[in-house]
Amino acid sequence: MTSTDTGAALLGRRGTLALAAAGLSLIAACYGLARFAFGLFLPAFRADFGLDAQTAGAIASGAYIAYCLAIVAATILTPRCGARPIAVCAGVIATVGTGLIAAAPSTAMLAIGVLIAGSSTGVASPPLAQAVAQSVRSSVRGRTQTVINAGTGLGVAVAGPIALLTLGQWRWAWIVFAVLSALVTLWVLRAVPSPGRTGAAASSPRGTGAAAPSPRGAEPALLPRPLVPRGSTPLMAASALMGFASAAVWTFGRDLLVGVGGMGETASAIAWILLGAFGMLGAVSGDLAAKVGLRCGWLVAMLILAASTLLFAAVPGSIAGACAAAAVFGAVYIALTGLLLVWGTEVYDRAPAAGVGLAFLLIAVGQALGAPLLGALITGLGAGPAFAVAAGIAVVGAFLGPPRS
Repeated sequence: MTSTDTGAALLGRRGTLALAAAGLSLIAACYGLARFAFGLFLPAFRADFGLDAQTAGAIASGAYIAYCLAIVAATILTPRCGARPIAVCAGVIATVGTGLIAAAPSTAMLAIGVLIAGSSTGVASPPLAQAVAQSVRSSVRGRTQTVINAGTGLGVAVAGPIALLTLGQWRWAWIVFAVLSALVTLWVLRAVPSPGRTGAAASSPRGTGAAAPSPRGAEPALLPRPLVPRGSTPLMAASALMGFASAAVWTFGRDLLVGVGGMGETASAIAWILLGAFGMLGAVSGDLAAKVGLRCGWLVAMLILAASTLLFAAVPGSIAGACAAAAVFGAVYIALTGLLLVWGTEVYDRAPAAGVGLAFLLIAVGQALGAPLLGALITGLGAGPAFAVAAGIAVVGAFLGPPRS
């Protein structure tokens, strides 16, 4: 059967499942392992490389900046090169970055590895969005995109047990990450379709985060028109504030549990596993938005983000408190990214992929700003005040949600 709007063959049930599973795994490798595992291993990095919180924040910020540049490049290249080659590039970059971290002999090489690994996340998202738009039936596009988006939680959940199995030998953990990334890359090479070069994004089902391409052969449009439609300013501000607020836990969460709370390696790793496992529950965010409304969902979720961030700092030595804070943070973070996915498609209804890309780009900008600033606050004032600032930013962002529909 062929698509009436693109002329590209649509995948059957087995092909759709394969694409969803490979896409989920690529997001897990790029986000959960290559990008966010830096925070999981920060206590070990600080011990071996003598990093202070400010330096650690600067390194994390570099990864977020690399993400911003990569997502722009991938957004431009994907329509020209096709989904499969760009998705494979994301896996290769994640493999190279995690391998460099595993072999890093110095702080400078560690920073380079983190920067390269972090950029893989920006490369991964656009081709997966295009692959879903081109090759998946409209009736299941939204659900397929939601499943792929939950890959971050899966990756974080996988990183935790690997950290437990390699206690005191963090380099072996990153070798495992590199091997897993390489295997996922091979899977992506087989499972992600690449029907060919497409035109500009034209339309998309609400909430898919992927635009349906225009007729083949049309010249891709680099920018949506209008570039800044009504409602885009709150979207951009809220995305950036959400990114800033979340940087506290993603970068310094486990370091807080170990360094301030005195929690053991095993207990703190279990908290991180819960963060990832509950993150997969965030896949229901699209259904949540449909039931309670996007504005209400955003307000409540951002306030929960603030509360979980405060809980991290309030009870860093309590195993029960840390596990609860991590589980809630993981679920609400993925839910918020899903809500931004829906919000972006509503604001940029003529170019939904651009709206989603802009929202995710601004999340990374917020994280790039938040990581070094919060690191400086931790160095100067301590973790408690820094996490309180992050929670306050989340509260502000809660009231910058979408207008009432």
